[in-house]
Amino acid sequence: MNAALPTAHGPGPQDLRDARDTPDPPGPRQRRKEARPQELLSAALTLFVEKGFAATRAEEVAQRAGVSKGTLYLYYPSKEELFKAVVRQNLSSLIAEGLEMAGQFEGTSSELLSCLLHTWWERVGNTPAAGIHKIVLAEVRNFPELAQFYTDEVILPADQLFSGCVQRGIDRGEFRPMPVHEVAHALIALPIFMAVHRHSFGACPVHGNVEVNPTEMLNIHLDLVLRGLEVRGPADVAASPPKICGLSSAHLPGPA
Repeated sequence: MNAALPTAHGPGPQDLRDARDTPDPPGPRQRRKEARPQELLSAALTLFVEKGFAATRAEEVAQRAGVSKGTLYLYYPSKEELFKAVVRQNLSSLIAEGLEMAGQFEGTSSELLSCLLHTWWERVGNTPAAGIHKIVLAEVRNFPELAQFYTDEVILPADQLFSGCVQRGIDRGEFRPMPVHEVAHALIALPIFMAVHRHSFGACPVHGNVEVNPTEMLNIHLDLVLRGLEVRGPADVAASPPKICGLSSAHLPGPA
């Protein structure tokens, strides 16, 4: 018993066994290796947005991430696979979160749609990932495989998410019966336009261009679409406008 306790001369046998069983914390090389996929995806997103998919070379991505081209191919065997990983990380994962949230949401369908679009703006539209939309619209015609991938990975799940929310509102008697897929596209159209504008005209020093506040523009879009969707009787015309992620759309600026 006493042999296992530390002595004045050093640790006992049990202490030595415990020290051997305790894993060492990851060193700099291990931490660097674990962070490498994210570093590669960040570098790829930056270059894809700056130069476009076709004009970006794999060695440029590797150089931006501080690794060799061979190391890049260990993680992503082709530029197409690298782009797919960028899309999955920035768009697919967010749509999956939205589907999960929609299944658990307890508020009105108007509030649900508002929260989804505001979250999209915070996580995608107001970040470099917004440039993915411009890349796809500008180049996907020349890359049919990526067109199919983007359809399967982004367009169809996003349609499922938003058309499902619209159908939820119809089923609950909150929305007028309308074609849900067309409504879903109408909801998504403005945010995509805002993303494309951010990485086209918005990125150029154009003189005399009209400046718009993206958040206010999104709020106005939601106010217009949701008012058109909601079931309203004669007594509801002057009722309070729908809430937008906890904020009433009455906070929107009125006409000058």
